[in-house]
Amino acid sequence: MDRVTHYLDANTEPKIREVVERELISAHMKVLVNMEGSGMRSMLKDDKIEDLTLMYTLLQRVSNGHILMREELHKFVVETGRQIVQSPEHQNKEKTYVPELLDLKNKYDNILISAFGNNDKNFQHTLNQAFELFINESHHAPEYISLFIDEKLRKGLKGVSETEVEQTLDKVMMLFRFIQEKDIFEKYYKQHLARRLLLGRSASDDAERSMISKLKTECGYQFTSKLEGMFQDMKQSTQTIERFKSFLNSLDLNPIKGMELNVQVLTTGFWPTQNTSKCTLPSEIVKCCETFQKYYLSNHTGRRLTWQTTMGTGELRAFFGQKRHELSVSTHQMVILLLFNNHDTLTLKEIQEATNISGPDLTKNLLPLLVPAHKILTKNPAVNKFSPTDQFSFNENFKSKLFRVKVIQVVQKESEPERGETQKKVDEDRKHMIEAAIVRTMKMRKNMQHANLVAEVTKQLSSRFRPNPLTIKKRIESLIEREYLERSSADRKVYNYLA
Repeated sequence: MDRVTHYLDANTEPKIREVVERELISAHMKVLVNMEGSGMRSMLKDDKIEDLTLMYTLLQRVSNGHILMREELHKFVVETGRQIVQSPEHQNKEKTYVPELLDLKNKYDNILISAFGNNDKNFQHTLNQAFELFINESHHAPEYISLFIDEKLRKGLKGVSETEVEQTLDKVMMLFRFIQEKDIFEKYYKQHLARRLLLGRSASDDAERSMISKLKTECGYQFTSKLEGMFQDMKQSTQTIERFKSFLNSLDLNPIKGMELNVQVLTTGFWPTQNTSKCTLPSEIVKCCETFQKYYLSNHTGRRLTWQTTMGTGELRAFFGQKRHELSVSTHQMVILLLFNNHDTLTLKEIQEATNISGPDLTKNLLPLLVPAHKILTKNPAVNKFSPTDQFSFNENFKSKLFRVKVIQVVQKESEPERGETQKKVDEDRKHMIEAAIVRTMKMRKNMQHANLVAEVTKQLSSRFRPNPLTIKKRIESLIEREYLERSSADRKVYNYLA
């Protein structure tokens, strides 16, 4: 450029520059970008910001230079991301999955700002596409992101400033935006929020509300209306139980004297639907339940109460030799432990017959009572496997420095059958959502071609999930059978709306 201005005609500058850039840059840029050991991959891997800035500035001078860089960036980020989400070496993935993805996103966000033209929009778009691609290849993503938020909102935010809380939640929301199956995330988030609220494990109400408001901004009111309804139920339950206690105090004879009952009344539509697990409660507990039920139904007409024993907790006073402890356990563990008031030893089969708790649920509740940290029961034979003849005894020699012993419940990670159950519920919900979108569209348009209808329904539902065209076709067939739609006599690929 200096030479041109010094001793050549100014009009020759564009032509000479084009030749120089073509011969020195365009002809070699593929080799430069893809070179092993010193190409773009190596620069990205080792955070060579200065080299990446030089490459970005150099290739800016020629057409397709940045396109080549973006293609390489996309490939490399997808490969790196897949190692995190698919690698079998990542044991206990839900603990490492989200933090590693956040670190990866952080790394490339810094590169974008420092090396690629202070957040070049095209490079930003390429990075987002790469993340969306590999995150949605893993069907665990919605569950693990919800588990990460659950852990943070339970215990991970203690002693952390409000600003840091917001930053953590904002980072997670960044990953949440990449998930296509947001309805699956909602199912898991609802289950985890329900446990936090019902077991009093939430570290901060403000953080909970902040998270819901972020989800609301991202996905709209419909997505969070049930989550907000859960908070409303908790608030009303507190008032109901206060009135119930006042009512008991006003009676001459308190029918449940010596026991304290706290009840949360949950609206079926808001909370994750639970299969009401059968459980035979002890007579004292049954009396408590009946007293509350009678009081509640006398104040509310047209309602029905179903006791969800899988979701509750109990507090017991227990004597181990001369020492007394208070045990904080799940409702099912309370029912199991109360059996040992009248028996020294019981087999697994006897416990199951006496409590009526289903097999998997029974073992899930017995396990925490056998671990060394709070070995309230002993098992013979002392192996991890359970069989109907295994004998359980009350451990008189149990010792703890704490007066109040909180029995840690089994981890909330879902087993494969539970995951299948969750997926089944999601698929059922999706059917209704697809049908609602089809009817809504057809009501407005009156008649429509198949391809256009599928495209419109996909567009409407894309903020929740990506519907499969085959599933949409099945739902259209179902609506034709139920006479919501009909095929046009003139063209079989056109549908008419039947009012």
